[in-house]
Amino acid sequence: MVRRRIDASHIVAFQHGEHRYLRGGTIVTDGNEIVHVGPSYDGPVDETIDASGMVATPGFVNTHAHLYESPLDKSFVEDLGRRQFYLSGLFEYLPVRSAAMDDEAAYACLAYSMAELLRTGTTTVLEIGSYAEEAARQAERFGLRLYMGLGYRSGRWCTDDGKRVRYAWDEQAGLDGLQRAIDFIERHDGTQNGRLKGFLSPAQVDTCTEDLLRRSRDAATHLGVPLALHTSQSVNEFLEMTQRHGKTPIEWLRDIGFLGPDVILGHCIVLAPGSWTNWSGDDIAILADTGTNVAHCVWVFARRGIAMESFARYLARGVNMTLGTDTCPQSMIEGLRYTAVVGKIVDRQTEVATAADVFNAATLGGARALGRDDLGRLAPGAKADILLWAGDSLFMTPLRDPIRNLVYSAQAEDLHTVIIDGEVRLRDRAVPGVDVGELARNLQAAGERMWANTARGDWAGRTIDELAPQTFPAFVAE
Repeated sequence: MVRRRIDASHIVAFQHGEHRYLRGGTIVTDGNEIVHVGPSYDGPVDETIDASGMVATPGFVNTHAHLYESPLDKSFVEDLGRRQFYLSGLFEYLPVRSAAMDDEAAYACLAYSMAELLRTGTTTVLEIGSYAEEAARQAERFGLRLYMGLGYRSGRWCTDDGKRVRYAWDEQAGLDGLQRAIDFIERHDGTQNGRLKGFLSPAQVDTCTEDLLRRSRDAATHLGVPLALHTSQSVNEFLEMTQRHGKTPIEWLRDIGFLGPDVILGHCIVLAPGSWTNWSGDDIAILADTGTNVAHCVWVFARRGIAMESFARYLARGVNMTLGTDTCPQSMIEGLRYTAVVGKIVDRQTEVATAADVFNAATLGGARALGRDDLGRLAPGAKADILLWAGDSLFMTPLRDPIRNLVYSAQAEDLHTVIIDGEVRLRDRAVPGVDVGELARNLQAAGERMWANTARGDWAGRTIDELAPQTFPAFVAE
């Protein structure tokens, strides 16, 4: 148990229920716990970190990610989205990617994504995926605090003409998947010194039967774990659910008893009322009244011209907002910035979706969604998950308000040190013992294999160049 002192020029401390700015102070950790935050400290320590000129913040709590596949979005899904799928890539591009991947590619994605997370400030991540054992192994390797949710569902999307979304159902597969997820939690929850936890993650509201969701709700309550579900993430999904039930997806989830303070709904972009739906209703009120949390993943939508309407509106109504990365890049730095900027654009107002709002969502909001008052803050009793940012770098200078600088100006290279559970996991911008070049080479090889096999899962049997043509035509020797 190492007792460590960190002397930093700027500290985002937690006091009286909120983040506070401490200019020049000391953080003391004992093992994996913070024991002191204040202007000074006179007690004995085993080692001292001189963080002069640096900004100390809590680590980010990333509430929605797909680490095992999303790096392979690069060079594939950008600038593309059929109008009959309302710009979403869920129904055409994601099935192609999944069918073209192999296990080795998923392993490469997991390792690469873990490095991305560390380099951009995530200390706790909720992974929704299929490779739980490998994700756990990689999380231990990188030292990340991992909540693992094995995804499962009663059916899957498909299209046989590129025009309509259809569903292929297998209810037993969904029940079997739920049992596998429960088994994983019972075997692994609380291992890796408490850093490995589990949650239940039925995949999407439109691919799960009512029975599967009710069973998931009961199991999560029994196990005492969080419950996550993709909801209101596309117009096609919204229309499908209203046609099935005459209710919005969120109204239906309320009526079957699914929602609650331990539930994290991924996205909640397409709501009633809203410009994408032309439906009356008040989905945000339902979220607020039930205490349900929202994982906002701005970039996966913004890159297709879709925006939450609006981040500030959810906050004003009392919804606990959290941030996730979802897709590549697995960067909470980008998530903070795009959430703030896109939120301002949607509301045409600069004084909303502020630096404080998005920083709170990335720290305190995520911790609240997990029922953890020991994450997302620098205070005695909290876990020693600490980020040290260079405050005097090219991008962070001049520094007067550290949170505004982090949200609007910081780059990954500004993150100097990451401490998770009291252990230094990023030192001087490098991950000790990890060859980042090798991670990149493995991912490149995975991409090459995937691109060669896109016809395997595409309804029209198209090659990569037909599905995702190069931005510019090939140079021709003359």
